[in-house]
Amino acid sequence: MAEKKKAPRKGAALQKFKEDLSAGTIGAAYVFYGEESYLREYYLGELRKKLVPPGFETFNYHALEGKDLTAQVLTETAEAMPMMAERTLTVVTDWDLFKLGEDQREKLIALLEDLPPYGCIVFVYDTLEYKPNRTMKKLCKALESYVEAVEFPAASSADLIPWISRRFKALGKEIDRAAAEYLIFTCGALMTGLVPEIEKIAAYAKGKTVTQADIDAVADPVLSAEVFKLSDAVLQGRYDQAASILGDLLKMQTEPIMILAALGSQLRRIWTARLALDSGRDRYWLMELWGMKSDYPAKLLLNAARRTTAQWCAQAMRRCQELDRRMKSERGVDSAGELKLLLVWLAAERS
Repeated sequence: MAEKKKAPRKGAALQKFKEDLSAGTIGAAYVFYGEESYLREYYLGELRKKLVPPGFETFNYHALEGKDLTAQVLTETAEAMPMMAERTLTVVTDWDLFKLGEDQREKLIALLEDLPPYGCIVFVYDTLEYKPNRTMKKLCKALESYVEAVEFPAASSADLIPWISRRFKALGKEIDRAAAEYLIFTCGALMTGLVPEIEKIAAYAKGKTVTQADIDAVADPVLSAEVFKLSDAVLQGRYDQAASILGDLLKMQTEPIMILAALGSQLRRIWTARLALDSGRDRYWLMELWGMKSDYPAKLLLNAARRTTAQWCAQAMRRCQELDRRMKSERGVDSAGELKLLLVWLAAERS
């Protein structure tokens, strides 16, 4: 019978999993979730190396997809005896434990309460969000008692910058802190997305040290970075540049409603930065307010806010909200055209 576990301290689950993996004291069941899929897949691979001997994957490693999976099939798989190994590994992807019918929940709970000592089950939330339903008290109690929930969040800047440096070094390149921060701002803070961008930039860069120009030349920027550049161009009076960025986004088939949402969000952040300046607050206040993992975007926001007023930001946000309502409620709205008109208004009011 599976031994009950104590609930880990908040934020300690990933560290405990790393320690258990290193010591070989691997648990009976886990939930892997979180936005950093690169780390999740890495540790799934390390777990597989620990538990499944090479050449015996067919007998000891089982991959199940959540679609159409039943608790009966999972139980039969988990109870299959290992061959030429001490344990088996069963990985279940995108099986929403909190959307099972009552009968399936009861059978899952029975399995969790009596997991075979040689088995290890990992429930992976890949495209689904892990969101425990606390009204399902019996299931929640079983998960808390017998399953380790391990979150893989986006890394902090303090961890990410050295990791970026190591990745470039392995490819024969160097990158300084400022360029690494710009790369994170441009391509996002997820390792999953950064890996191919680093490889692409390293292949392109002619010099030993990667520059911001190298990043701009070949990197695929995330929407938030492009919208920041768009809003910053407006605030600097460079309407042509802002219109060019908007045009590029539309050519890439980015939905106008997504561009508007990102623009509205960016304007709210600039507004709070302007309020911070007016009230004597610094970048650390902005970091706490917006949950930023680095002061780099906070410094960019403050620089942008110095070019405008709280009144302009408030008016701009209202315009975005009005257009958002129209796009969602009115038929026949030329969304791309309305975005261009919004840009004209922003530039006119700014001048």
